Parts: sequence; structure tokens; C-alpha cells
Amino acid sequence: MSLVHSRCRRSQSVQPRLTVKQSTPSPTHTDTRLPRLHLGRSFTIHSFVPLVRCARVRPWVPRCSAVMAEHLSQSELDYPFKLLEYFNGFRVSKVIFTACELGVFDLLLNSAEPLSSCTVARELATSPDGMERLLDALVGIDILEVEVADGTALYSSTDVASLYLAKGSAKSLHDMIIYQSQTIYPLWSNMADAVREGRNQNQKTFGLPPEDVFQAIYRSEEEMLKFMGLMNSSWVLDGHDVVTAFNLSGFQTIVDLGGCTGALAREMAQAYPSSSVTVFDLPQVVEAAQLHFSQENQAVAFHTGDFFSGEIPAADLYVLARILHDWPEEKCLKLLRKIYDACKPGGGVLLVEAMLFENRRGPIMAQIFSLNMLVQAEGRERAPSEYSHMLSKTGFHNIQVCRTGKSYDSILAIR
Repeated sequence: MSLVHSRCRRSQSVQPRLTVKQSTPSPTHTDTRLPRLHLGRSFTIHSFVPLVRCARVRPWVPRCSAVMAEHLSQSELDYPFKLLEYFNGFRVSKVIFTACELGVFDLLLNSAEPLSSCTVARELATSPDGMERLLDALVGIDILEVEVADGTALYSSTDVASLYLAKGSAKSLHDMIIYQSQTIYPLWSNMADAVREGRNQNQKTFGLPPEDVFQAIYRSEEEMLKFMGLMNSSWVLDGHDVVTAFNLSGFQTIVDLGGCTGALAREMAQAYPSSSVTVFDLPQVVEAAQLHFSQENQAVAFHTGDFFSGEIPAADLYVLARILHDWPEEKCLKLLRKIYDACKPGGGVLLVEAMLFENRRGPIMAQIFSLNMLVQAEGRERAPSEYSHMLSKTGFHNIQVCRTGKSYDSILAIR
């Protein structure tokens, strides 16, 4: 008898019918100091180019223009705004990364009033010219706001920057951004080699063997803490949604395998206070989690071990959150068989992953994550049917899928 009742109206048996919904872009912030050139929907830049009368040039269009027109508007064929936006995407990311690393958002959050670029530069020990350019770029992508008083530009945080980019915020993504900047960004510089070779680039990027993924991820205490900060930040955004996609209150004992800092386990314990929740992870990870990421009145327990080579504790429900995407199918099957053998009858496993559509045409976030698994790990992102195949092959049944509409989705299967 199943212990679960689905809360998700989109919960469905595998091979669900999926719908892609386009999000509506937010209005662009207006800066009255300078005219702006709008690049697509996502960001704008200041335009210093004087307006001149110019002849309209008809672009060269290949014979397959009819096919291209299905994907590109006529305005895009006339001038590639969207392509330019994509080309500059890495620069936009680095603007945000740099501001986080320098402490711009914390300084503005803690300031009682807007600050000039000279003040920000002095407080953060940077060049005034460099800081002014950085702040203007942050205004250009709607991360900061600016006002002019007595001829001086004064900068302040937007609500989004204060909530997600300042380190001191309860919903801060600062640790995620630092990891993206200092670890993922260098790896992606070797993406062409990853695609050519079909394997991760830990050797070329960090001088570490590609076979041991987590040796690279945990190559130093500093790097391990950065990775743990990334995982902790992830569940600030998605934790509540993925643990409440299904009503899991019928599971009395829950073990989060590879639960890292315990952030997702805390969301689980908060959602299901009558259940006991345990984080199971490597000894060094558990030690760091309790030292650096513990919270007062923490309602989760920690248990050390290796879920591949050691025993796992008995439970009604096992959680694998962002675990299977690290590994090739044979390793995933090995772990799922181990969970099936340890799971109590009527118990289950909850998978949390960024799931591709069945036709693999999206979501773009999952496609990007899958490339990241290529360049950093041994696995990939998968479609629901691929997870269903692995679950069925290892004995699980009653497989249900819930798309949250955010970065990560949930799959529940019963023993």
C-alpha cells in the first residue's frame, strides 16, 4: 500500500505530457542619465553613439531563409540582437560574479543611503574608475538602481540584489555565485575539449584525474566548503517546492543520501515535523556541515558513510537530490539497487533532479546543467522516462513525476 498522496496537480505517471511556458520579461529599469540600446529581453547597455542618418543595408540571406525564418524574426535577420545578447552572456555573468567577490551588494545593503562610486571604491579598496564602470553595468542589467543628486550618481540595491546577492541575506545565493565564478567558470573555458573528448575537464582545469570526480570537487577544504555553499544555496530557491511536490507525511523515517549541509533535510523536517530526518554523507562533509552550516534547534540528524561502498541506514524514504545526475547509468543502477534492498516494504525513493523534456528540447536550464555534468562530472541530466527506466529496472513501481516549474523537479517511486 502506498504511503504517499500527490499534492502536485501536475504529478503524473512517467512519459508525462509537458508544456513549455514562456516567462514574461520584467520591465526594464529606466536610467535618465544616458540613452540606452536594448539588447533583446534580458539586459540593456548604455549607448554613447551619437544618432546619425544611415542607409538601411539589406542583409545577405541564404537559400534556407525560409527555414531560418521559422526560428528568427525578420528584425533578428536584419540585426542579430539576440545573438549579440548570447555572445555577451559570459560578460554579464562576470559582472555579477565580480560584484559579489568584491562585496558590492553587502556594502549597499548595509548602507543607510545610496552611495557614490567613489565611496564604494574607497570602502572596497578598488579603483574609482573601475568601480564606476562596474556599478553602471549593474544598473544596465537592472541589478542596481541609480539616482543623480547635485551632479553625482548615487547607487543603491534593488530588492532582488538585496535578497539574493548580498551575503548577509537569509536567501543569499552568494555562495552559489562564488562557486560558479571560481570553479565552474574555469571548467567551462575547456568546454570545447569536453565536447571533443566526451569527458570532464578536471585534469586540464585543475590537474586532477578525471576518474575521481569528487576528488576534484573536494580537492581542498576551501574548495569543499565552496561546493557545500553552492549546495546550501540551491535549496534556498528550490528546497520547499521539491519536498512538498508530494505529501510525504506517511514516511516516518527519511534519509537524505549525500545530503551535504542538511539544507534540504531541514526543509523536509520543517514540512513533515512528525518524521525523523537524517543526512547521510562522507565523514569530512558531515564534520564541515556541523561546523560551518549548522543552525540552532536543528531538527535533523547526521550519519557518516559512503553510499557506494558502505552500508546505508534503514529508512521508509530515501532522498537522492542532485545525485544521479553525477553518474553514468551503471553507477545509478548500482545505487538504486542498494536503496531498494535497504528500503522497507511500502517505502520509497524521492529523486530531485533538473529533468529534460522527453524530446530533449528543453528546459534550457536542464540542457545547460547537462553540459555542466559533461565538463565537471561523469553523468548527465535525463528525461523522466530515463529515470523511470532505471527505477523500474531496480524494482521500484508506482512512479510519479512532478514538475515544479523551477530549476529542479521531483520523482517519487515506491518499493
